[in-house]
Amino acid sequence: MVPNATAGEPAGNRWLHGRSRVLWLRRPGPESVAAVVADQSARGFSYREVGATAGRLPAGYRHDQWSADLGPFSPEAFDAAAETLRSWGVQEGAGLSVFPGETVRTGATFALVFRLPFGGYVTAAGRIVWVTDDPGRSGFAYGTLPGHPERGEEAFMISRQGDRLVFDIRAFSRPSHWLARAGAPVTRIVQLRVTRRYLTAMRGAVTPQRRSQAP
Repeated sequence: MVPNATAGEPAGNRWLHGRSRVLWLRRPGPESVAAVVADQSARGFSYREVGATAGRLPAGYRHDQWSADLGPFSPEAFDAAAETLRSWGVQEGAGLSVFPGETVRTGATFALVFRLPFGGYVTAAGRIVWVTDDPGRSGFAYGTLPGHPERGEEAFMISRQGDRLVFDIRAFSRPSHWLARAGAPVTRIVQLRVTRRYLTAMRGAVTPQRRSQAP
């Protein structure tokens, strides 16, 4: 269970403590998000196919695969994109908050915080499954924990493909929390909106580097 709300936590959230680590009436304060991460750090993944985003996506889940051409490859653009991934710049650029927001590393537990379209907030707990940092290829994947409204895995990858720089997102997921099951159409809209923002955020991260290289 998540510890009781602290003195600094909005009163509207208190009735949810102990019942849910996902839904919040008001934006959760830093201490409450820290408590979610501490609780989830002791828990295992909420699905069996851990690491499957590195290969064939498993049956029984919704599959998503998105790709964005970021323009001609250059070492400077690749480094900018890779650093954006490692520092959670894609998620933050999409309007999500990340706690604790440390550099991505395998095994790290974290929570994403975002606002729902109809009001209220969600905390989505995850853990880094794998990290890749090779010449011309950099990225990571995270898997869901019990304190996430979905169950599954999502991977983010920057890679050189010929003379182009490409950003790929691969994911498999299905609803886990009652909120995601009950509001499946809304949940899907949120997923698609956030993914589009991820792609936009990555394009934005690379654009300043392109401009600095222009003659």
